[in-house]
Amino acid sequence: MKALRSAFLATVTALTCLGLTPSQAQTLRFVALGDMPYGPADKNHPFYHALIERVNALRPAFTIHIGDIKSGSTQCSDEVFAAELDNFRRYQGAVIYTPGDNEWTDCHRANNGGYEPLERLGVLRQRFFTPGRSLGQQPIAVENQATLMPAFATYVENQRWWAGDVLFVTLHVVGSNNNLEARDPKAAAEFFERDRANVAWLRAAFELAQQRHAKAMVVAMQADPFDDQKPGDGFGRHSGFANVIGDTLVPLAAQWSQPVLLIHGDSHRLVLDNPFRHNKKPVLNLTRLQVPGAADVRAVEVGVDTTSSEPWSIRVFGARP
Repeated sequence: MKALRSAFLATVTALTCLGLTPSQAQTLRFVALGDMPYGPADKNHPFYHALIERVNALRPAFTIHIGDIKSGSTQCSDEVFAAELDNFRRYQGAVIYTPGDNEWTDCHRANNGGYEPLERLGVLRQRFFTPGRSLGQQPIAVENQATLMPAFATYVENQRWWAGDVLFVTLHVVGSNNNLEARDPKAAAEFFERDRANVAWLRAAFELAQQRHAKAMVVAMQADPFDDQKPGDGFGRHSGFANVIGDTLVPLAAQWSQPVLLIHGDSHRLVLDNPFRHNKKPVLNLTRLQVPGAADVRAVEVGVDTTSSEPWSIRVFGARP
């Protein structure tokens, strides 16, 4: 009896940290957004700030920003990074952020300032990630791969956390083919190391979900894995998503059979579908949510009801009611 009471109190404490009561746990609501703000700060930040105010009014359990905190044609400067870190401080709740390609892989471009991409990635890791906690005015506790897996001590950006019986996981998977560029040995080396880290983190997440009898899982990353191909065609070996998505996420989700939601951005338009196949069969428990972004400054409120046969519900909203 004492053990049951302790378990109950631990559950209540975990839910309270996320702003939830036990009665609300079945209808968890969080916000997903990304690929914003794009363009000059004086023109586009006001729209993004207004959207953040809408998010604050909703009081979600937390917000997930799936990366690309700037456009692919703006500076990767320290000043821009500082401004975007200030934007994360505008969220009254917790924000969990995973990097996009625009803030590091593409920074070598002249119109980005001609930065060294790996140097910019190092700055992102130092400024935007604190082991053990998220961003936002009311951060929540998270676990980081860098802390839990010494073999991947660099990857502080890979995070996971629980909300009730749902496990949330971020993966550092970015656009521009996940930085797999055969003509650039340094980029290729970075890709293969990060790909190994992502696969290990994802496998560990499914193992944890099974051990703790999770009712669902949410995986968030930046890249659109179908950017250069049609959904359902599989992933060729030239694809930077073949290993982490095609050979890892898809079969693990199919084997687990519980609901899995993959959230990503990159292509800037709203999509909710089940495009994945395993052994030529649709993986219907693996749903893909692609959030709007860029000129479409809107966010998605995601509802999770693990007692329903349709566990995911979405509501898209903009800066104005």
